[in-house]
Amino acid sequence: MKTAENRAHTPALSVAMSVYDGERFLAPAIESVLAQSFADFEFLILDDGSGDATPAIIRDFAGRDSRIRPIIRENRGLVASLNELLATASAPLVARMDADDICKPERFARQIAFLESHPDHGVVGSWSEDIDENGGAYSTGGRDHPLDHAAFLDNMRHGGPLLCHPSVMYRRDLVLAAGGYHAAFRHCEDLDLWLRLASLTKLANIPERLIRYRHYMQQVSKRHATEQQIGAAIAYEAFRARDAGRTDPTEHLERLPPIDQLDALFGEAGVSRRVRAAVTRGILHSPVALRDEGFDILLRHIRDGGSHGGMWRTAARLIKLGEPARAARLAAALATSRPAQAPPVPPASRWTANPAG
Repeated sequence: MKTAENRAHTPALSVAMSVYDGERFLAPAIESVLAQSFADFEFLILDDGSGDATPAIIRDFAGRDSRIRPIIRENRGLVASLNELLATASAPLVARMDADDICKPERFARQIAFLESHPDHGVVGSWSEDIDENGGAYSTGGRDHPLDHAAFLDNMRHGGPLLCHPSVMYRRDLVLAAGGYHAAFRHCEDLDLWLRLASLTKLANIPERLIRYRHYMQQVSKRHATEQQIGAAIAYEAFRARDAGRTDPTEHLERLPPIDQLDALFGEAGVSRRVRAAVTRGILHSPVALRDEGFDILLRHIRDGGSHGGMWRTAARLIKLGEPARAARLAAALATSRPAQAPPVPPASRWTANPAG
C-alpha cells in the first residue's frame, strides 16, 4: 500500500519498461528489477494495449511492491510509449528495461556510481550476456560494445555496435533536450537517439555483463528487420549530415520517406543508393526480410550496379527457405547486371538488426 510519505519521496531513479503482449518473459524481467541491490527507484511499467495476460501480471506485481507504477492503456506503439515513460518519470536518472530481458543484481548500483563519478557523461550502458528463449547461452559472433566516447564516435563514423538499449541508464533532462525518441525511426528509435545524443554528451559502456539479453524469433528486431535496417541507414545518413555541419532533414519528420526520395530530402546525390546498399548488407541473413519488401530493395541494388558480394549464397539460401521463384529472380538479376565501382560504405551498412549488437 502506498502511503503519503511514499508518494512525497522523489526516487533517485526511474525504471522505464514498455510491454506489449509480453506475458511469456515478463515475470522474471520484473523480478530482476525488484531484486536490485540499489533499491531507491520507481518502476514505471506501461502496458501498450496488450491482448494477453500482461496487464494482470503487472497489476499483481504492483499490488506486492509499492515501487511499481502501472500504466495500462490502449496501443500507441513503442516510440509513443517510451516518450510517455520519459514524461512520467520523476527521477533525474532513467534506466531502460525490456520485458524479455534480465538485469543482474548490481546493474543499477554500478551505473549510478558511474554517472555520479562522470558528470560529463549522460548515457551509460553495459556489455550484455546473450541468451536464447530458454535462458541458455546464445552466440552472436559480434564484438563487445565500445567503452569510452572516443570509441563511440569511431564506431559511428566507421561502423560497429553502440549501446544495448535495455542496458542503458541516462540523464532524463538530456534525453528530453534532445527531443526524446523520434517517431520517424520506428524499430530503430534507440540508434537514432544515440547518434543525436553524441553531440550533446559523452556516452560509455561498463565492461561488465549487467544484463542478460534474450534472442528469439518473435522479437521486434527479427519481425521488422527490413524497416529497422532502412531506418538505421537513414539515421546514419542524418548523423553524417550533422557531423559535416549540415542540417539534419529528418529532425521533424513523423515518417521516413521512400528510399527513392532520399536524395531530394538530403539535397545530395547518392543517398538513396547508399541506403539501398546498407539495407541489402543488413538483410542478407534475415529470412523475414528476404520474404518481404527487403527482397525488392536487394534486387534494385543489384540492378543499379550494386555489389554482388554474397548474393549467390543468398540465392541458395532462398531455395532453402522455400522461395525458388525469388531465388530465380535474384540469379537472373546477377547474371544480367555488372557491379559498378562501389560507393564509399557508410556506417549504416555495418549496423545489424540486433539491438544488442
